[in-house]
Amino acid sequence: MSSENGQTGGGADGAPPEQLALIRESVRKAKVPKAKPRTWRGAALAKELPVARVLVDKGVLHLDRYFDYAVPEELDADAQPGVRVRVRFGAGRHRVREGRREGGGLIDGFLVERVAESDYSGPLAALAQVVSPERVLSEELLGLARAVADRYAGGLADVLQLAVPPRSARAEQRPSPEPLAAPGRPEPGSWGRYERGAVFLEALASGGAPRAVWNALPGPEWSEELARAVVATLASGRGALVVLPDGRAVARVDAALTALMGAGRHAVLTADAGPEKRYREWLAVRRGAVRAVVGTRAAMFAPVQDLGLVALWDDGDDSHSEQHAPQPHAREVLLLRAAQDKCGFLLGSWSCTVEAAQLVESGWARPLVAGRERVRGMAPLVRTVGDTDLARDEAARAARLPTLAWQAVREGLRQGPVLVQVPRRGYVPRMACANCRAPARCRHCSGPLEAQGSETDLRCGWCGREEGGWHCPECGGFRLRAQVVGARRTAEELGRAFPAVPVRTSGREHVLDTVPGTPSLVVSTPGAEPVAEGGYAAALLLDGWAMLGRPDLRAGEDALRRWIAAASLVRPQSAGGTVVVVAEPTLRPVQALVRWDPVGHAVRELAERAELGFPPVSRMAAVAGPGEAVAEFLRTAELPPGAEVLGPVPLPVPAAGRPRRVGAPPPGEHWDQALIRVPPGSGAALASALKAAQAARMARGGGDVPAVRVRIDPPDIG
Repeated sequence: MSSENGQTGGGADGAPPEQLALIRESVRKAKVPKAKPRTWRGAALAKELPVARVLVDKGVLHLDRYFDYAVPEELDADAQPGVRVRVRFGAGRHRVREGRREGGGLIDGFLVERVAESDYSGPLAALAQVVSPERVLSEELLGLARAVADRYAGGLADVLQLAVPPRSARAEQRPSPEPLAAPGRPEPGSWGRYERGAVFLEALASGGAPRAVWNALPGPEWSEELARAVVATLASGRGALVVLPDGRAVARVDAALTALMGAGRHAVLTADAGPEKRYREWLAVRRGAVRAVVGTRAAMFAPVQDLGLVALWDDGDDSHSEQHAPQPHAREVLLLRAAQDKCGFLLGSWSCTVEAAQLVESGWARPLVAGRERVRGMAPLVRTVGDTDLARDEAARAARLPTLAWQAVREGLRQGPVLVQVPRRGYVPRMACANCRAPARCRHCSGPLEAQGSETDLRCGWCGREEGGWHCPECGGFRLRAQVVGARRTAEELGRAFPAVPVRTSGREHVLDTVPGTPSLVVSTPGAEPVAEGGYAAALLLDGWAMLGRPDLRAGEDALRRWIAAASLVRPQSAGGTVVVVAEPTLRPVQALVRWDPVGHAVRELAERAELGFPPVSRMAAVAGPGEAVAEFLRTAELPPGAEVLGPVPLPVPAAGRPRRVGAPPPGEHWDQALIRVPPGSGAALASALKAAQAARMARGGGDVPAVRVRIDPPDIG
């Protein structure tokens, strides 16, 4: 009698018969392949819509199109639009058997649609496998990804890699929770501080699609105000999406939403979450179980159903610019979503970017601001220390810290913590007038002038032309100066000057979220300032020239944004809050900080850029790579009429072992960069031309062509 028939004596190894039966059954199951046959040789095709159009994940521009595959009958039920599939790619016409193309490597892809006939006249290969029946790519998400790819001269497959997270089988197997009923309309709360804040909230709750640029008041209330806008949208039966610059901001809005609605009504999508958790949250949104999403830039493509509001906080933050191809900006993606879904749009910040000012000036969005009296009542007192004050100040010459700053620190420590903002290392100085500090710019293209060994040997950082006989167009001066960077020694002086006071640091290595309201010195780099309980009693904004002197078109705007972000954490002037900024008082960003008028600064910057043809009024692209490759690329690209090529100019050669900026050449390699500027209305034509030139170049050379990187609207152009 065999062990399968109940022998109790066991087998050769003494195992009981039940165990041997289970082992043999497992062996039988193990012999069955887990995946379907890859060629489906001789298999019948689906009776209806036997052709599948697939987007293959090759990541090369000249293959940025759909490919047709035959649908085997066994895959008919699972092979629905939006699922992940695997296909064989690369087999030639000579690899045909029984009317089917065979061979080629297996690659991943998305099934886009099913059709009755193929436009391709030759034999079709069959789908190799449906990876999962989960339909992760909706028609709306596909349309958004295509619009982003066209906007940034990129490939659709690259955008979908950003939009659809990697699959987790365990997350797919778990059912998503049942959707909860819509919450009630929220009270206006602190939105009542703004002139049209309550009206904006009511429009969202009533199913409207208001579009606003929101200049938030100083203080920590912004997170609760964002949460109330989300709740108002959910109350109308629609979904909402909020994109924030970092995990600390996400945690604040997450806590505010939980306090207003309770748990389970919103999802948190960040790149820091583990793959399984992120995919599980993403699936809950895709399936409609959750209709509100809060996250970092990884959430800008979140598939929220029936979208009613997209919101972005602090659009000037560098974190909103994606580092992977085609490097889209979260603001532009959300603008595309607002236009595609006809939903509400909210762009909020303590400061105001030039792009935000352009949205208001064009009439596309309305301003959402508080009255001037309320702004003055909420803002701290701002005092300045310029070069003249430093020259007369003995303490500043001895300890690199002006007397006014010493006094502000001493008085502030009696009331609570004091914030010291120190520009981080790595800011590269640019040339400016020694008299009025106006940036030195090229007479031909208005690019930044750089010193080549001496202050009299100048060259434009954009077009590469040498500049002789420079004089300042503002004051007529002929002398130049390079801005000074570095403030670590100043922070050390503060620690020695107040030995009994705790000193906390917040920066790249260790970022603090909050600090207690007891007296202490908090030294922070821009963007890493922790929130103090009850607000800071005072703040020092040191070495303003280090930020104002960056070789960047956005230097003034970015310095003001970082200053206001730090000053917004300080108590109001009525409560003794004081901010001291060490920078020349006559400069436009410093004056805007003193008046607490970031909107006025952005409007004036926009008018100046329109006059000079700078972005965002014009559109610009950067082309970087080895010198010969860039020159050949520019020769073959069919640029739109009115396009102006600036450069090429050499890029700095990065040293090995040091952090490399996005778009910089590999360590030790010599690259050139050219800027291409087009007038308003030609941005789409420029992106199309650059994409076509890059695709043709890659198709001709295969994998042997030198790298040429194209970036539309680079955030740092000098």
